[in-house]
Amino acid sequence: MSGPVLADSVRFAGDAVEILDRRVYPLEVRWVRCATSEDVAVAIERMVTQSSGPLFAATAGMVLGAREARHEPPERAAERLRAVGARLVATRPTNNHIRDAVHAVLSATVGTTLQAGTAQAGDELVAVVEAAARAHDDGYRARSAALGGHAAGLLADGARVLTHCWADAFLIGTVRAAQAAGKRLEFVCTETRPYLQGARLTAATLVEMGYRPTLITDGMVAAALSDGLADVALTAADRVTLDGHVINKVGTLGVALAARAFDVPFYALVDAPDPQAPTARDVVIEQRDGDEVLHALGHRTAADGVRGYYPAFDVTPPHLVTRIVTERGVYRPDQVKESL
Repeated sequence: MSGPVLADSVRFAGDAVEILDRRVYPLEVRWVRCATSEDVAVAIERMVTQSSGPLFAATAGMVLGAREARHEPPERAAERLRAVGARLVATRPTNNHIRDAVHAVLSATVGTTLQAGTAQAGDELVAVVEAAARAHDDGYRARSAALGGHAAGLLADGARVLTHCWADAFLIGTVRAAQAAGKRLEFVCTETRPYLQGARLTAATLVEMGYRPTLITDGMVAAALSDGLADVALTAADRVTLDGHVINKVGTLGVALAARAFDVPFYALVDAPDPQAPTARDVVIEQRDGDEVLHALGHRTAADGVRGYYPAFDVTPPHLVTRIVTERGVYRPDQVKESL
């Protein structure tokens, strides 16, 4: 039986939404209860869920928003739902999954502008929002599985794979496809400071899937590749621009630089490049509170008087990327826009 990471990490519980608290898993299995769409937004901001988790949280938040607006007249209900969507999009600006999820739900229900108009309200509005949210979630899972099949094709039998951060559905899809093809894989996981997603989520997921991954600290990547501990670097991408820049959890650039230095291929996984981001200049890099890097698992690890700096993501230029894998196939960075 799979554990909570492999199962749905966002679920409905009566009138509320419960989100698996990925800040403490697997040391503790805890669910954060969100009674309102605002509760969901706050949970996303506070890193209760990460990677693709915010996508599922956002669609669930839109359902709560529709329930909150069910007693409003149609135009007022539509306005309120658009406001809920805007609030959710603002929670994490770098990854476009939330934006696209909100846009998909709005487009299928009330429209994305105040001029769009709608005749839906009450239970009818709730029903169409629920259907749109479910369709978007299912579509993402299908795209992730397709991506995983393409990524698995790049991995030789016996490949030793270095991961960074928590690639979630992309990694799970890749591993399942490799298993179906009878390929034996080994994994080296970075810990991923300051929330330790690689140590707690990636490594835990791989254990759930039957592997015995090796854990290294973020600062060991170059040494690990120099020592031959891995022969492929594989990360997700929170966003990929049309000109092939890879935006992912901070530290990804260091992995790519080390991979280039030691002639190790670097593959980035994303369901599709973002048509709204022609270049890296079109992507907002989230700057989180520097105080977060002074703590680990709820405990301060730095001396008093120390200041922190925390850009949550970094940008890897195309010349450091061997291939970008999307739901439609494998592309050179300069060709990735052809996958749209």
